[in-house]
Amino acid sequence: METTLTRRLGVPGIVLMVVAAAAPITVVAANFPLILTVSESVGMPLMVLAATAILLLFSVGYAWMTPHVPDAGAFYSYVDRGLGRRAGLGTAGLALFAYVLLTVSMTCYLGVQAGNLVELWTGVQVPWWAISAAMIAVVGFLGYRDINLSAKVLGTVLVLEVAAVLAIDLGVLFSGRELSSVPFSPAEAMSGAPGLGLLFAFLGFFGFEATAVFRNEAKDPERTVPRATYIAVLSIGALYILSSWLIISGLGAGNAVALATDSPDSVVVGFAGEILAPIMTDIVQVLVVTSMFACVLAFHNIVSRYLFTLGQRGVLPPGLAAVHPAHRAPSRASFWVTGVTAAVVLVSAVAQLDPVLEIYTWYSGAGAIGVIVMMTLTSFAIVGFGTRGGGVSAPGMVRAAAVAGGIGLLGVLALSLWNFPFLVGGNLAAVIWGAALVLVFVLAAALPASTRPAPADTPEPADASRR
Repeated sequence: METTLTRRLGVPGIVLMVVAAAAPITVVAANFPLILTVSESVGMPLMVLAATAILLLFSVGYAWMTPHVPDAGAFYSYVDRGLGRRAGLGTAGLALFAYVLLTVSMTCYLGVQAGNLVELWTGVQVPWWAISAAMIAVVGFLGYRDINLSAKVLGTVLVLEVAAVLAIDLGVLFSGRELSSVPFSPAEAMSGAPGLGLLFAFLGFFGFEATAVFRNEAKDPERTVPRATYIAVLSIGALYILSSWLIISGLGAGNAVALATDSPDSVVVGFAGEILAPIMTDIVQVLVVTSMFACVLAFHNIVSRYLFTLGQRGVLPPGLAAVHPAHRAPSRASFWVTGVTAAVVLVSAVAQLDPVLEIYTWYSGAGAIGVIVMMTLTSFAIVGFGTRGGGVSAPGMVRAAAVAGGIGLLGVLALSLWNFPFLVGGNLAAVIWGAALVLVFVLAAALPASTRPAPADTPEPADASRR
């Protein structure tokens, strides 16, 4: 059974994969108004800057440790090397659980948003679950095939997203409206509820951490993965800082919070039509749907690579590590992800859960907590490995950055837990989902520990690029 993936992804390919998971146009159109509303402040650019700084500090250790982690398990592999096998297994279980929840939440929300567009244009009401089922099939098809096909689809969608965001930014710049300095005032950023603002600014970066998941398909992983990680964080951060400042200025620093609070779902979409042209309203609505699709595909590929790596390591059935002979992709793992996603969506629909207020809110909130926990564990795993990594000692600056990043992530985690009821829709839901996350970690940590070593990086044959 072939278990070696083809190394075809360069830095641009990996960056496209992970930035697409962050869904920039969706963040700008949906998350920005939410940050303004929950923080009760227009200090969003500084909140995004703080999130960028924390993630850059995290990336320093993440990039340094990459050459010492020979497989593509990302958080699982890093925690395994730095904190021990049991902690690594617990992280693996948490990763699968969190990313499946995020995949399902976006799939259901996608069904609703696409259904709204269909009804707007045709007057025909299509059940959200029918559209979600069709999207699962399309994502499953793309995930089953060569990773380059996914990269091309995601790249196309991402270019259109970024072009739309930059068009809105340029529209503000050339509109003659006053560009306010208030959003960059520390006093403004600390007013209201800055903790909630920072938390939601942080959530806008989700997906960047998956650069290491594609290690087995990177042409030169020891260089490609670190470079892709830095580029992803910096590009996402720069885009969000610039766009948040210009959109707030365009709305008016004194009016932005009130406008976002009154119409969180439509304030940015309507503003795009006002600042550019009415047709831009329709374009942004379409791009939000395609952005969600790209996000679902990116998360699908992330979960597939986790299953593939766990199959390689013998934690899960070895058959999951099978590589398709023609597509050179972890197609069997992808098939299982499609099946699990479809099953969870089906059960959720049969239970008549509301696709936005319950499925999206609950699943994405719990998944977000899971990812933040894993990033925090990874930060301290990097410190542990760099201190006692079998003769490998991290430079002092790397350890200092990892510690600082870990402290920052602990702060974000504390904010997340404090606001967990808000994220998942109530105190009872917070208790249930919190217990589920802990249970998954504990049960996974108790699995029989694999003695199979991590697979060493295998050089790509000389003619691989011509296959």
